[in-house]
Amino acid sequence: MSQAVATPARASGVDALPIQKRMELQYEIEQLLYAEAAMIDGRRYREWLDLWTEDCTYWMPIRRTVTLSDIDREFTRRGDMSFYDDDKKSLTMRVAKMESGSSWSEDPPSRTRHIVSNVRILSTEGDEIEIEAAFLLYRSRLNTEESSWVGRRVDRLRRVDGELRICAREIYLDQTLIRATNMSTLF
Repeated sequence: MSQAVATPARASGVDALPIQKRMELQYEIEQLLYAEAAMIDGRRYREWLDLWTEDCTYWMPIRRTVTLSDIDREFTRRGDMSFYDDDKKSLTMRVAKMESGSSWSEDPPSRTRHIVSNVRILSTEGDEIEIEAAFLLYRSRLNTEESSWVGRRVDRLRRVDGELRICAREIYLDQTLIRATNMSTLF
């Protein structure tokens, strides 16, 4: 999966698909992403977990402000510090904590709105599809707490029993300074 710099659609299985199939695949992917956003915003976290494969990864590197000469160091690398570096087990634990009422950062719960756009299919290989999408995540909590995050996600989707599932997500924030009081939000 790509590290940080957006690239044009790669010469891949996507280009070999007839236009009708590409349009159908694009629609299917977009509907999955919109349904996922509605699940999170509706606090239907167990349904959201069902969208993920058992071997999934969920990773958000830390973005740093660097000079142009060090631009390859703008994002931390896998294995270094990150905001998230989860698998299915840790995502399940996150959800359980949010549902338990014992998570001070989510009781009372946040109100979120996920806006997903600019969905592009980057490549297809076998039963996996790599996509990129832009997102805006707005969160309000309590009476005055508001946060928003903007960025892009690079997802790898896999067909499981005929349905698309998310097997990997990389989340790249546009901002370097996080003003939110916590990062308990799902991206």
